[in-house]
Amino acid sequence: MVPTVPAMKKRHVNQKKIAEAVRMLLEAIGDDPKRDGLRETPERVARMYEEIFGGGEEDPRESLAKQFDEDHHEMVLVKDIPFFSMCEHHLMPFFGKAHVAYIPNGHVVGISKLARVVEAFARRPQVQERMTSQIADMIEQELKPQGVAVVCEAVHTCMTMRGVKKPGSTVITSAMRGGFRSRMSTRSELMSLIHGRHPTQPF
Repeated sequence: MVPTVPAMKKRHVNQKKIAEAVRMLLEAIGDDPKRDGLRETPERVARMYEEIFGGGEEDPRESLAKQFDEDHHEMVLVKDIPFFSMCEHHLMPFFGKAHVAYIPNGHVVGISKLARVVEAFARRPQVQERMTSQIADMIEQELKPQGVAVVCEAVHTCMTMRGVKKPGSTVITSAMRGGFRSRMSTRSELMSLIHGRHPTQPF
């Protein structure tokens, strides 16, 4: 059964409320939002947040709507798609790259559209595990391919700058659907292509 991804809710970014909240935050940490260096910071942060979350209301289905009939039944992989997102637990950035693959079932989609799906799910408060699954489920739902695989690699500043403070750590998540889940050889081919190894070479 193909998972159903809920429809996206339209979201308005209220710059005025963000700026007010930033002023309160600066006061709460003991600084003066009226001093020279901080006087325009609330408005700058508000504009930044609108930019960061500005694509979060886009429905990824729109990116996958235009499909092309093509008798291709082998893996299609778009690797090293950069993404930037915000961890919803601490509102700190996590960023990295996504690798998206699918095995067509009679029709394909423009390869740039896969990057747009990644972008749409990244531009909202997120957790990497959920984002990885959402990308895979959306592609499976809309393209109905023989298989879908999504692998995300990211650095989380909430882990490198605070808490355990372990710079250099990378979080890797994966979501496998259809043939990628059921066939070990297909998964091995995918990982070989992602990491630039020949399938017969050891990892």
